[in-house]
Amino acid sequence: MKYCINGKEKRLSFGAYPIVSLTVARDERVKAKRVLAVGGDPREVKKAGKLDQKLSINNTFEATAREWHKSKAYRWPLCYRDEIIDTFEKDILPFIGKQPIAEIKPMELFETLKRMEKRGALDKMRKVRQRCGEVFRYAIITGRADYNPAPDLASALTPPQKKYFPFLTAQEFPYFLTDLAGYTGIIITKTVTRIIMLTGARTQELRFAGCQDNDLDKEM
Repeated sequence: MKYCINGKEKRLSFGAYPIVSLTVARDERVKAKRVLAVGGDPREVKKAGKLDQKLSINNTFEATAREWHKSKAYRWPLCYRDEIIDTFEKDILPFIGKQPIAEIKPMELFETLKRMEKRGALDKMRKVRQRCGEVFRYAIITGRADYNPAPDLASALTPPQKKYFPFLTAQEFPYFLTDLAGYTGIIITKTVTRIIMLTGARTQELRFAGCQDNDLDKEM
């Protein structure tokens, strides 16, 4: 189609035949003439449409998540880096990956995470929700979204059950002392265990303590 803008001649193509039929080309010509009628440039409108299409592809949750992952990957150990992207590919991207990230509603992310909850992966679900929140924050910073729904879902999802460390009961403790007295393994292990029982020090505090942290004269 040949047309003029401000006295300058321009041409506009609607696609190659037979991929674009004559009927479709005529319809596109009508649309172009409407743009001309209101003072617009149909070629610039077409360029803008292609740009919007490209941006919509780059603004999907999947594209944003992979870009976020790439920007952070150098800080993480290889196994952790792979675990993150594998989890997204399995539990998140098949369900909301192709959607523009700005259009994802809280309920959509909620239903996606609920799939993990239903199979009992509660701790993993909690971590994935946090990682999704990081992707949404990255989208906000890069101008692709305005809202992060992930934090608000924490109270609506089942939290993982806390696991407490095993402990000795009062009835078991005398037997433990007898076994410790008869322990013939590494003497450091035996001594450190006794010190922990007497002082209540944490294992890391004891392991990393230096000479300056002990006062033998005052028995401290």
